[in-house]
Amino acid sequence: MTDPADLDALSLSRAIHHKRITCEEAMERFLERIQRINPQINAIVSLRQPADLLADARERDRELAAGRSHGWLHGMPFAIKDLSEAKGITCTYGSPIYRNFVPDFDDIQVERIRRDGAIVIGKTNTPEWGFGSHSYNPVFGVTRNPYDTARSAGGSSGGAGAALAARLVPVADGSDMMGSLRNPAAFNNVVGFRPSFGRIPGLPGKDAYMNQLSVLGPMARSVADAAALLNVQSGHDGRDPLSLAEEPVRLRADFDPKGLRVGWLGDFGGYLPFEPGVLELCRATLPVFERMGCRVSEVLPDFDMERLWWAWTTLRGWLTAGSLRSHYENPAERALLKPEILFEIRTGLKVTADDIYEASSVRTAWYQTMLRLFERHDYLVLPAAQVFPFDADIPWPREIDGRKMDTYHRWMEVVIGPSMAGLPVAAMPAGFGPGGLPAGIQIVGRPRADAAVLDLAQAYERATDWLCRKPSLE
Repeated sequence: MTDPADLDALSLSRAIHHKRITCEEAMERFLERIQRINPQINAIVSLRQPADLLADARERDRELAAGRSHGWLHGMPFAIKDLSEAKGITCTYGSPIYRNFVPDFDDIQVERIRRDGAIVIGKTNTPEWGFGSHSYNPVFGVTRNPYDTARSAGGSSGGAGAALAARLVPVADGSDMMGSLRNPAAFNNVVGFRPSFGRIPGLPGKDAYMNQLSVLGPMARSVADAAALLNVQSGHDGRDPLSLAEEPVRLRADFDPKGLRVGWLGDFGGYLPFEPGVLELCRATLPVFERMGCRVSEVLPDFDMERLWWAWTTLRGWLTAGSLRSHYENPAERALLKPEILFEIRTGLKVTADDIYEASSVRTAWYQTMLRLFERHDYLVLPAAQVFPFDADIPWPREIDGRKMDTYHRWMEVVIGPSMAGLPVAAMPAGFGPGGLPAGIQIVGRPRADAAVLDLAQAYERATDWLCRKPSLE
């Protein structure tokens, strides 16, 4: 029998639907890998009882035998990022405040994933409240990189990225405010896709209209898998007033990248520091685009990037203070918040209405700058992280190439441009650096051009072999 864990998600789906592999056999194999490999990396948390999961898989097999399939995810094991609620499964948000919280509801994307036939097996680990691109928290501990367990798996979708790389799940969900789909994709040699804002609805709280920085999205071991999960997650829902009724993404079999104009942003003219080797490795992907027939040129936005950083931190801190203020004002709960979250809240509490207006104006000006760049380029490319996977036992890199980081997230500044403009981005592997550590690039498209970004990402995937490689954990 073909090993289900060696198959990409769509291939596994076909094998299940053609009855070459049963749902029970697939579940048994993934559970065996989780039992054996997960203790080394700590990617899967709140795992349900194996007996219950195998019973669910047998029920999916009975449905197939009766001629019924829920969708392409039918019978496939799926672990939800621990920032999304899944009914009956502990949802901690990485915080000891919610250590024992078991929701009695699914958020919208989880509803859709279940409806398509997936069996939710548990959660993937994340940093506390999703803050920081290193997945550690006081509830479950540190998620480690499958390519080197002494290193970080990134974040905040670090558990998802590590689980995918280690073949513990066939496909995964994530979310992205500040690179949380892109950084772990780069660190784990997988695909992460940040869609246009509104394509995937969230379950809105009090900030349904205001929080337009964060999105949900797919992670996978192939672009086709990512696009397939994106279509499950996407579509308008009346509970989210800003969600869109977009057409499903259909990757074009006849897509030809010849003649497309690709702009290389790199380090923004020396503005961003990089760990030695990262920028060079990412730049070495440009000949791949050229061999595909693209015209590649360097581009430098005419914009004050430090001003963009100010706008980013202003909006992020303000949103954080609004969403977590009740915990901050409760002394017992405040003591359970990590220093980086306290920093965000205290920053946000100082923000004035004038600051919000000015930050929004800066964001608008940045969006207009991006539009002008897309008059001369079809896509933009830049690194997905400024460092290789770092020591898993430190909270975040304090220095890059001799430049000290003045905040806990400054080392990830390379990702904020697409976030602030709301642009679709595919994070793709760029190869391996010192010690076999992965790195990645961002392929950025025009507003709402999600399908076009995925088309180029798939062409790039086919022109390289990085996604065929896997870590040696066994």
